[in-house]
Amino acid sequence: MKIATSRLAAITICAGLLAGAAAAKAQTKGSATAAPGTRLITLGTAGGPLPRKDRTQSANLLIVNGTFYVIDVGDNVTRRIVQTGEDFRKVGKIFITHPHSDHTMGLATLLVTQWEYQRREPIDVYGPPGTAALVAGAITYLTPNAEIRWAEGKKVPMADVFHGHDTATGLVYQDANVKVTAVENTHFHFAPGTPPYGKYKSYSYRFETPDRVIVFTGDTGPSDALIALAKGADVLVTETTSVDDVVNLYKRNGSWATKTPEEQEGFVRHMKDEHVEPADIGTIASKAGVKTVVMTHLAPTGDPNETYQRYVDEARKYFSGTIVVAKDLMEF
Repeated sequence: MKIATSRLAAITICAGLLAGAAAAKAQTKGSATAAPGTRLITLGTAGGPLPRKDRTQSANLLIVNGTFYVIDVGDNVTRRIVQTGEDFRKVGKIFITHPHSDHTMGLATLLVTQWEYQRREPIDVYGPPGTAALVAGAITYLTPNAEIRWAEGKKVPMADVFHGHDTATGLVYQDANVKVTAVENTHFHFAPGTPPYGKYKSYSYRFETPDRVIVFTGDTGPSDALIALAKGADVLVTETTSVDDVVNLYKRNGSWATKTPEEQEGFVRHMKDEHVEPADIGTIASKAGVKTVVMTHLAPTGDPNETYQRYVDEARKYFSGTIVVAKDLMEF
């Protein structure tokens, strides 16, 4: 999708679709944050750290009764919010699924841009262990800039505005618009004795709003906990992986041949155990009884005209509901 101006074409899937119908229509995107109800915008839909010309890294904007909630902050998240026509300064709550770079690289930019443009209200960042360290690290990284700005007259310390929270599973956050619940998923399997063992976790989130239930898988393998979290959800926003596609891309670019047989075996095991393929998505969605699946976090395949339709076709063998392949700046 080629983006020319801040007023851009987006896809709106109407309330009927979110209730299970398959109607969808294109519309020109404008600012309507004061409208009641729940809106989901897939800001970034690329999986992995490889820069892409047509997709940016994982990020989602949930707007509930005009209040903003961001789920993951991959690179370019701030620009993508601007491209929706919305005000990036309104983001006060951010939720991180896990501290991989393709889910966090845009955090510092979003925080400091809000601070530069006079947001004084707290910005809270919630997530698994490591989230508070990400925020503290962003503050350290931005300190030289802040000290210069202080000399120029800006007096609000960043530490008074940016707040990172390492949260446990269960109820993570609640206000008048949303109830946010987290479960630990199966994206991480660290060997005992390695540096991250027992230190880092990966979460999936369930957002319950007055009119919708939306579940974000983050990165995960198949999981009974995820199925339980997604039970009866209107929308399942799920990562999507094809092990064969990723391995074939590595073979074409020569990186596969640089791995030892043991490394190749370990990589395939990681992809199968710690990510979900289309068949897994269809099975999870069917068991959970969700109404609509939104496929995102899409890995590169090397095909510039890739539509990922075959992912939809595979998932449909196991799930009869609506399936949509997300693009950046699609609205549901």
